[in-house]
Amino acid sequence: QVRLVESGGGLVQAGGSLRLSCAASGRTPLSRRAMGWFRQAPGKDREFVAAITWSGGVTYYADSVKGRFTISRDNAPNTIYLQMTSLKSEDTAVYYCAAAYRSGAYSSPGLYDYWGQGTQVTVSS
Repeated sequence: QVRLVESGGGLVQAGGSLRLSCAASGRTPLSRRAMGWFRQAPGKDREFVAAITWSGGVTYYADSVKGRFTISRDNAPNTIYLQMTSLKSEDTAVYYCAAAYRSGAYSSPGLYDYWGQGTQVTVSS
């Protein structure tokens, strides 16, 4: 079992920045393939934001955040981050951290085995 705890969400003005963190505990990270960030706005489906492979640190981004968001990882203390800059009102959503123990399409929510409870990000225009 893996426990994921997100933090860092909040209210920010358009053009501002926030950094989200996700701390993982439980199952050994040696078998982990990737971790990712997804978001879900009211009335919309959960969508991919960014992912990072655990061993090689290869990153993937949704087109809508490329150049504005940066995903990174820290093997100790087993945490990933999402640095968000130039925030827009359309970035408003609940942001979820997820962990995958299989290889595949890292932009697909179905690949991920464990999810955090989410953290709210609200961007005011």
